[in-house]
Amino acid sequence: MKKVHPEFAFQSRELEGQIEGTLGDPPNRKNYDMMVQALVSEYANGDGLDDVNMMAFALVDRIRFTDPKGLVRAAYDYESDDPSSVFAMANCDGDAQGKAMYEAICANHPELARQAIVTAFLYKNPARWEDDDQSLDQLARDDEGDDDELDETAAGAAGDDFTGLFDQDGERE
Repeated sequence: MKKVHPEFAFQSRELEGQIEGTLGDPPNRKNYDMMVQALVSEYANGDGLDDVNMMAFALVDRIRFTDPKGLVRAAYDYESDDPSSVFAMANCDGDAQGKAMYEAICANHPELARQAIVTAFLYKNPARWEDDDQSLDQLARDDEGDDDELDETAAGAAGDDFTGLFDQDGERE
């Protein structure tokens, strides 16, 4: 498995959250399909939000990946000078509106489309890549413990002026 750029990993996790949130609990596939159709329609018309996750959301159910290994390599670099190479690694040829959407986003928002395509790929293929472990256990392992000791002067008793701010009765002791 390959590591991917942290921003792509983040975007993939965000996409997962958006999809799960739209589906709801219990899952409402009709609501989800209406949301996707609205996004596809907007992007196919050349409109739509300039947002990686919204674009990836519109793509995720319609896109086919023709070069998975190339997309894993592309996921290493979040900012790229060549979005057209990623465009060649996927398509939305399954239906006319999906194809129109894909062509429109690639023409109108090339860098954003490149990021959305890679994000959709990572979301649909979690076994092909590895994310940095951001769990609290892992973060604690890397902690040097320098914040365990409090400076006595900084953490000492609060002054009367400060504690008076929170005195409910307005009286000082």
